[in-house]
Amino acid sequence: MLALERRLKQPRWLSFAVPIAAIAFSFALMALVLVATGHSPGTTYRRIWESAFTANGALTQTIVSATPLAFTGLAAAVAFRMNLFNIGGEGQLYFGSIFAAYAGIFLGRQGWPTATVIGAMVLAGMAGGTVLALVPGVLRAVFSTNEIITSLMLNYAAGYLLNYLIFDSHSYIRDATSPSAAVFPQGQMLPDSGSWPAWNLHLTSGGLFLPLGFVLAIAAAAVLWVLYNRTRFGFEVQVIGDSTRAARYAGMRTRRKILAVMAISGAVAGLGGASQDGDFRHLVDARGLQQSYYGYTGIVVAALARYNPFAVVLVAVLIGGLDNAGYTLQGADFPSGLVGVMKGIILFSALGAEVLIRYRVRFGRPHAEPAA
Repeated sequence: MLALERRLKQPRWLSFAVPIAAIAFSFALMALVLVATGHSPGTTYRRIWESAFTANGALTQTIVSATPLAFTGLAAAVAFRMNLFNIGGEGQLYFGSIFAAYAGIFLGRQGWPTATVIGAMVLAGMAGGTVLALVPGVLRAVFSTNEIITSLMLNYAAGYLLNYLIFDSHSYIRDATSPSAAVFPQGQMLPDSGSWPAWNLHLTSGGLFLPLGFVLAIAAAAVLWVLYNRTRFGFEVQVIGDSTRAARYAGMRTRRKILAVMAISGAVAGLGGASQDGDFRHLVDARGLQQSYYGYTGIVVAALARYNPFAVVLVAVLIGGLDNAGYTLQGADFPSGLVGVMKGIILFSALGAEVLIRYRVRFGRPHAEPAA
């Protein structure tokens, strides 16, 4: 008979060994899928590795793909650490992009220095994400409304607003001057002072261009790690996440913590939206943002990283590399759906392995009931 027995104490090595074993298991399972679809596992894995990390310019493209995933993954991890389920990272990223574009275009037209414009875009993006995240935060803190539903539904509201500003109105951030603007609506290009810098580290043959947004994601991970592991705020968040009743008995102000955590989570996601404007797209790309599903993929990244901020950045790079490889390998002989299947197998293997960290498996015969 197989039974699960909860571990009273979790050995530290399990936190490292089990996820690694889960990834190895997922690749072994994916090898069976590749064989069944007529592909060589060894050749496919080698092509994925080269397309994601070692080919000329591949690592730069992987960092580009990983940057928004790092922000939305951190946003999800911030909330999940307190058992708050912020599913609204997608919409909060949209709001961050909108707010940052307004700030960048307005200040850029006024001739403000580049550093000031970039700083304003960072703050505006964080403010945009915070505004949207506080809606489900207030509803949860004051009215005990399920934040999963409210934050999820706000993603659609944010998407409709994004479409309205770019396609159905003459908003400040829509391009209204170019000849093609009336036929193909798009966001207004940011001024040169609103373009964020990138640095060539010369680590590969083609160079590794490190965008400012990715640097900010690493800095955000460091700040969040200190906040959650070295401050009273982080201790109280952990207690509230483990037992709200115990936290209230100890005099902790749970409503304030809910609002604070949701605000931080939204600010991080909004910063990801600002990065999309300043680092990569240089305008509010309504269709491109909504087709990328950064917010939902960020939840997967946070779960795989077990809500550790530094692990979130690392997993974002791995998932970004997998996405980048999927675009490179896609063709008649390699459908893009296979990469999606691989990502799904990795996710389910990692989540299934979480059980082995919390529980141990026992084998044995059931004990017979004594005779009456």
